[in-house]
This record gives sequence, structure tokens and C-alpha cells, in this order.
Amino acid sequence: MTTGRRGGRGRLARAWSAAAVCVLALAGCSAQALADGGGGTAGAGDRPNATGTAGATGKARPKPSATPPKSLAGAHINIADGQTVGVGMPISVTFDRPIPVAERADVERQLKVTADVEGSWGWVKDRNLLDGQRVDFRPREYWKPGTAVTVRAGAGITRHFTVGRSLIATVDVRTHFMTLETAGSSRRVPITAGAPGMDTWNGTMVVSDKASKIFMDSKTVGYGDQYHDYYYYAVHLTTSGTYVHMNPKANTYGGRQNVTHGCVGLATGGPAKRFFDEVIPGDVVKVVNSRDTVAVGNGYGDWNLDWDQWRATSALD
Repeated sequence: MTTGRRGGRGRLARAWSAAAVCVLALAGCSAQALADGGGGTAGAGDRPNATGTAGATGKARPKPSATPPKSLAGAHINIADGQTVGVGMPISVTFDRPIPVAERADVERQLKVTADVEGSWGWVKDRNLLDGQRVDFRPREYWKPGTAVTVRAGAGITRHFTVGRSLIATVDVRTHFMTLETAGSSRRVPITAGAPGMDTWNGTMVVSDKASKIFMDSKTVGYGDQYHDYYYYAVHLTTSGTYVHMNPKANTYGGRQNVTHGCVGLATGGPAKRFFDEVIPGDVVKVVNSRDTVAVGNGYGDWNLDWDQWRATSALD
């Protein structure tokens, strides 16, 4: 059992912090999940529309408030009691109101995570929230499969979850293949990604939810009438609307050419359903050889900061 430390040392999290607790799906604004296959509301159309990587290094530390908040009322967490998640899932706590900078260290001290892991809290500017409404706990490395985690928040709120098997999918937009590594096995799947000018976000994303059928409308992301239809076996990666989903274009272009509006397309003959059936919230999807890196607050983009950058987003000294 260890308590948090700062500086160049990292931070062990057998007694960390986390608020509580109702499930929050980091959802977008325009794609409606019609038949949910594992969690929540789906997000916006095909092409994500946030920009940049949020990084923070070497900033001055705010002084703790003399009067810390009496409760964590209005706090919500993205993991349900008893849930099994993938190795990339951060513990993401959101609040109904922005937490002032001077109060953030006090809030972090009221959030506790018990697990055999080195980790740190960090304040994230969520794409759909105000600054100060989201703080995440992320391990230094991916969670180890089988890790049992307890989250406690303030006045007796306790939740437990478990880390499942590891599944990491690497999408190479240059070779047009996705490599899945799980349970000691690996396989390659042909994909088609974002066409030039509509490039799929580069960087590490984490599955937030999935739906067997969603409706996507290109008008919601500024693409006019280019698509306005249902899509199947949709695995949700970013708030702005990046998915891995079944796309008939992958039957022709998978493994050959990038032709989508930013999502990762899988063929209709079984690859999309197989991937959909395998993944759970918290699984990792890394996109390589693309262009702009996904923003930290556009879904669960926490892993796009290195460890020192991530620790610098904490309010604790």
C-alpha cells in the first residue's frame, strides 16, 4: 500500500483518489446508437473534428484551497461497479460544475484508487465540457490484465472493477492493415482509413463503447450530404466521431487504399462483426502513419502524453 509522491519519481497508486460514481459515456453529438452492443450512446459522424494534442509541462502549481470542498456531489465516473475493462481504460471523473484551479488539489486528495499500479491523476480539458470538469487517473503503463481496482470517493462511495485480457489493435494507414494482438496471438485485418484531407486521427485511442447499429449524418461534421445512413458493428473511439465499423467500401479498398471520411472501415464478410464481438470498453486502438494526433480530451486520449507530461497535469505537488 503506497501513497502518492511527486517530482521525478512517479506515483504509486495503492492509495490514490477518484470521485464517484455513475457511468458516463464520452459520447458525441450526432450518431444515435439504435442497438447497443456494449455501452452507451454513440458519437458524431464519420470524420473526427477536434485538433491537436493537449500537453502540459513545467507549469506552476496552484496552492490548495484553505477550505476544501465538503463533498464531491455532482461527480461521475466512467466505469460501473463490477465492470471488466480493457488495459487502456483511464478512470475518468467528471463534475457537474468546473472545479476552480485553487480547489483541484483538494479534490484529488478526496479521490482514492487502490490497485497494484503506478499512476497519476491529471486534469483534462474534455471536448464537450468546460475546463475543470474532468480529471482522469492513468497508470504509467497499461493496466496489467487481471488487476483488481477499487475506487473510493469522499463520503463512503466505493466502486470495484477488474482489468480483463489485453487487446491492442494497431491501425497502419500506410499499409492499410490493422494488427490485433491479444492473449498471445496476433492477426492482420485489411482496413480502409481516412482519405487524404479527411485523415484518421493519429495516436492512441481507447474504446469508450460500441453499438451494433448507429446512424451517421455527414452534415454534423461539415461534409454536406456525403453520407446519411446506418452503419453496423460500430466501435467508438473519440467524442468527435471516430469509429471502427463495417463499411462496404472495405470490400473493395481494404488493404489497398484509404477512402473513408475518417473512420476505420472493415469488410462486410465477417471481419467487422468479429472485431466488434471481441472488443470491450478500455481496449486500445493505436493509429500510426497518419497526420494530426488526437487531442487528449477527445475521448480517452490520455496515452498521447508521455509520463512526465501526464504527471504535470496533476494539481498535486
